[in-house]
Amino acid sequence: MTEFSQLNLKPELLQAIADEGYTEPTPIQTEIIPRMLAKRDVIGQAQTGTGKTAAFALPMLQNLKPGQGYVQGLVLAPTRELAMQVSKAMYAYGQHTGVRVLAVYGGTPYGRQISRLSKGVDIVVGTPGRLLDHINRGTLDLSQTNMVVLDEADEMLSMGFIEDIESILDKTSAERQTALFSATMPDPIRKLADKYLRNPELVAIKQKHLTVSTIDQRYYIVNEKDKLSALTRLFEIENLTTALVFAKTRVATGELANELSNRGFQAEALNGDLSQEARERVLERFRNNQIQVLVATDVAARGLDIDDISHVFNYDLPQDPEVYVHRVGRTGRAGKEGVAISLFTPREQGRLRRIENVTRQKITKADLPTINDIEKYREEGLVERMLVWLRRDRCNREKEIVAELIEEGYDVSAVAAAALKLARVEEKQRPIPAISDVSEFEAGNFNDRNNRGRGRRTGSQPNRGNLNKGTAGVTRSHANGDRRQHGGREKGMVRLTLNKGKVDGVRPNDVVGTIAYHANIPGKTIGAIRIQPQHTFVDVPEQFVTQVLDKSGSYEIHRERVTVEMA
Repeated sequence: MTEFSQLNLKPELLQAIADEGYTEPTPIQTEIIPRMLAKRDVIGQAQTGTGKTAAFALPMLQNLKPGQGYVQGLVLAPTRELAMQVSKAMYAYGQHTGVRVLAVYGGTPYGRQISRLSKGVDIVVGTPGRLLDHINRGTLDLSQTNMVVLDEADEMLSMGFIEDIESILDKTSAERQTALFSATMPDPIRKLADKYLRNPELVAIKQKHLTVSTIDQRYYIVNEKDKLSALTRLFEIENLTTALVFAKTRVATGELANELSNRGFQAEALNGDLSQEARERVLERFRNNQIQVLVATDVAARGLDIDDISHVFNYDLPQDPEVYVHRVGRTGRAGKEGVAISLFTPREQGRLRRIENVTRQKITKADLPTINDIEKYREEGLVERMLVWLRRDRCNREKEIVAELIEEGYDVSAVAAAALKLARVEEKQRPIPAISDVSEFEAGNFNDRNNRGRGRRTGSQPNRGNLNKGTAGVTRSHANGDRRQHGGREKGMVRLTLNKGKVDGVRPNDVVGTIAYHANIPGKTIGAIRIQPQHTFVDVPEQFVTQVLDKSGSYEIHRERVTVEMA
């Protein structure tokens, strides 16, 4: 068993570690700390929660010399929350060394950051956008920075920060030591490592299986248009205390939070449009149980430190199964029971299989509550609340009112019924939404585990051209080849679908650009593109289909991940 005292750390750092209550290093700390102390470049592939912050913070603190008057260490993080979290950890571990740490991120005034930078800091922890702003203003000089950490590099990739990162790295010392940490290693991250790291040593910490002993994992199959109705039905019957609902875009979080609030559920959005002050106010209301539901994007949920979330809802499924693990892991903490619920559309059975393969756990298929189920649940809840007050026997004034009504000639049972009627007024304001049936063929694919990749509509499939006819869309035309303007396909072309459309601002050039780049196919070979409100159809040559589908999860449009699947 390794102890921190065996890792050749300074006494000041060992004291800080003891102050924080840690005694044994985690696996990634055991592997990374000696390598970074030896000033080697490293790649750490590990999930959040493995202790990677201390793995890079302790060597950085040991290798720098406080008070030199220039920035020696730089940590790049994808979000304000993570930047704040890392800077606090740096400060805590370096509390006995005199190190000066500054967090630099957007959403806050420049003045204080510029003032601190002008006085000299040893370590800067920041988000790429604000760091570049300071560099361009001349308020941040990284020319002598000899230690750089890229934290959660895959998340920075998904947010479109790779070019910013390269610009920042080019401003640092050519002799720097560089450490890159990422939960996943997509090709662009590997290329970044090849370009900027020198003979890096890879440390891959195997992901622990999702701990589900205290988490009830379920999924429901619903049509896309019925997701909100399904969610509100579940809210009715689940024993919610606090819930975290994940949506795919910032716009979607705001719309969904508003819709839930209109239906009587206390909900607020948590997304990148909020200022830091507004974000903290929302989180404070959530912690104080003033709101019951947070609707968030994955990025906005980074850095949340709340242990008593009773439910996690995947309103929109994540592109990456590992993101599912992160989401679900936010409930069932500290030995408490938790519930993780996912809404799958009929076309998403492939994602279910991928999630189950990664987690090595079966997710239970469940049926949505019916209108009768909800009405019964409401009545049982009303009776239970009545029984609570009957047991307390603290209704003296109400008893007096009942006695007065009886004296006026009203029957006691009629009085009680009228009181219950008043108590149910709230239910009348919250109608139970209708939900359409899911087609048997599509739903059946979820249970056919051997039908991998063969559950597509073939043979008896309605003509896709007829399905698209009359719908709003855009067809991209090429000079080379005939394009049928009503949804048909050229011979040798296969139709794929993207999960983004008009509402996401998708344009034909966006589709061509992301597919051609990530799948490494000639853009001119891409055929007709029809952009619908919620999704997009694109035709690609048959010989490139596997190549394109293999890269699903890498595609991005307007800094949002895009899934590409068979149509």
